[in-house]
Amino acid sequence: MQFRRIDQLPPYAFAEVDRIKLELRRAGEDVIDLGFGNPDVASPDIAVAKLQEAAAKPRNHRYSASRGIPRLRAAICDLYRRKFGVELDPETQAITTIGAKEGLAHLMWVLAAPGDTVVVPTPTYPIHRYAPILTGARVADFDVTADDPIGAIREAVEREQPRVLVLSYPHNPTTVAVEPGFFDDVVALARERELLVVHDFAYADLAFDGYEPPSILQVPGAADCCVELYTLTKSFSMAGWRVGFMLGNPDAVAALGRLKSYLDYGTFQPIQIAATVVMNEAPEYPSEVAELYRSRRDSLCNGLNRVGWAVPPPRGTMFVWAELPEPYRGMPSMEFALKLAREAKVAVSPGSGFGPGGDGHVRFALVENEHRIAQATRAIRRLLNE
Repeated sequence: MQFRRIDQLPPYAFAEVDRIKLELRRAGEDVIDLGFGNPDVASPDIAVAKLQEAAAKPRNHRYSASRGIPRLRAAICDLYRRKFGVELDPETQAITTIGAKEGLAHLMWVLAAPGDTVVVPTPTYPIHRYAPILTGARVADFDVTADDPIGAIREAVEREQPRVLVLSYPHNPTTVAVEPGFFDDVVALARERELLVVHDFAYADLAFDGYEPPSILQVPGAADCCVELYTLTKSFSMAGWRVGFMLGNPDAVAALGRLKSYLDYGTFQPIQIAATVVMNEAPEYPSEVAELYRSRRDSLCNGLNRVGWAVPPPRGTMFVWAELPEPYRGMPSMEFALKLAREAKVAVSPGSGFGPGGDGHVRFALVENEHRIAQATRAIRRLLNE
């Protein structure tokens, strides 16, 4: 049988690195995995305790609401009021998603179809590209690393006439960050061109050195033409819990809610209850998580710079985006990542896996402790000194 849609998905770009990593570990080698951005920080104790308490009550084992329980939607709106000064109506401007990835993928079902165009950044997190592709829409790029980012976006929008523009800052994998005024220009462009902006705000709370990532919804009137995806995955280190939100434009929220009413009954209700409590009662936890990642960032960047691999420290995300070191410039990033895995026993993600513009780079995920990161930089030094 021929299956539909999946032939549009290329082979998993990181599978070969994963295969080598597994092969080495089976042979008894100690591989330091800085490839997969899977948070290793514990979820808040209060979330775990509330989950246990709520799961012990049989009434919470029934179907829940696909839009999210009312208190959870109220909690995310309260968080936006406290953190960003943004007022949102939990009934019409907030919906719970099963992580940001599910929210983005299903949102594209109601925004795009064959014949439509969606503009996305490149290089970028793969779901930004493949969520619209799976709807049958055409995808066009803009260079997320351009010196004039709003100019690059405007040029792509004017050239391609898209229905939807996908953005994400701080950005995975490039760690590009923007200042508040940037989104004023984006919202003005969206109004001018009559398109909807989808901002994936996965790294809203992972910022360093005094940088505070702006929400696109802070721009007055942004909810007329924008939605934002927020998640507890990175901010509260609750990756496996799958709790995300889409916020902003009421029509888009209603459309996604209608679709999801046919697809799911929401996240397990005890998880929703625990997520409500953690946002209300542990609002400082994201700052603690960010400080841990900042320390790891410093350890990795300082270590790489000491061994001759010049890598600028990012202002946000849980990643470091690195141009290949001088001796290996011109080598495909996949080849370099495999060399790093085999010879230094350090796993990273090849930049080519993130789409056009990614080759010539690798992405480090800050998912090991500082001792292991120091071990990795020593191994990289030996490789570079060969």
